[in-house]
Amino acid sequence: MPDRSPSRSRHRPPMAPPPSFVWTRRIGLTLVGLLTFLPLYVMLSSSIKPLQDVQAGFEWIPAHLTLRPYADIWSTVPLGHYFLNSLIISSCSTVVSVVIAILAAYAVSRYRFPGRRLFSVTVLSTQMFPGILFLLPLFLIYVNIGAGTGVQLSGSRLGLVITYLTFTLPFSIWMLAGYFDSIPRELDEAARVDGNGPIGSLFRIILPAAVPGVVTVAVYSFMTAWGEVLFASVMTDDSTRTLAVGLRNYASQNDVYWNQIMAASLVVSVPVVAAFLLLQRYLVAGLTAGSVK
Repeated sequence: MPDRSPSRSRHRPPMAPPPSFVWTRRIGLTLVGLLTFLPLYVMLSSSIKPLQDVQAGFEWIPAHLTLRPYADIWSTVPLGHYFLNSLIISSCSTVVSVVIAILAAYAVSRYRFPGRRLFSVTVLSTQMFPGILFLLPLFLIYVNIGAGTGVQLSGSRLGLVITYLTFTLPFSIWMLAGYFDSIPRELDEAARVDGNGPIGSLFRIILPAAVPGVVTVAVYSFMTAWGEVLFASVMTDDSTRTLAVGLRNYASQNDVYWNQIMAASLVVSVPVVAAFLLLQRYLVAGLTAGSVK
């Protein structure tokens, strides 16, 4: 008769790591946590000090506390206007990037067409080049378009949105294509049996199952546009300047308002940090699922 007794290996308890490894891991994680927290503490403590205390030298425990820098940041520079510009540009680039990436990634994942592999390789290869290489070509293209058609892309929000799409779209398409590949094709077939076409299958069946991947792409696109400095400093003027560039205006010819810079940096970081904390579980799921095909 066959032996029906359970295998001993199935009931073998997992081996506990040695105590030395546990303590080494704890010490390492503690050091990493301290190194991560230290710049945040310096930023926070400097933002609640008078300017003369910050300029005198750093003190771990502030001698004088004040919230005046958080009130002054809005009057020293037009921070509210910069905030609005960043919000509009980041939101528009995120929406456009997500919509185009969804359609392109669905086509790459579900259809076999001539040039499909070349398209995928080309999209991914654009991430190999540093962004500064595209600065001068894009600026010249925008200037020539403005001179020829009258549509001013240089110094406009639209031009900056198009610029950010050149960075966010390749990664977004590659990420969503990998995520769509992990969704069984039987769902598409079942949707077609129910009378849905390709677009109906995408929006009614595939997208609800791909929410973590879409959220990952949206967060990546928003964070890229929100904190970008190089292109925003060249492609904008006084009316379209973003937060990342506007923070430089706290430094004048005579003085640098370090406490206001730290306060404004914290205020600028709040939307991104809040979005990341709220969407963290979707972000982790999207990164882990989309990275494996």
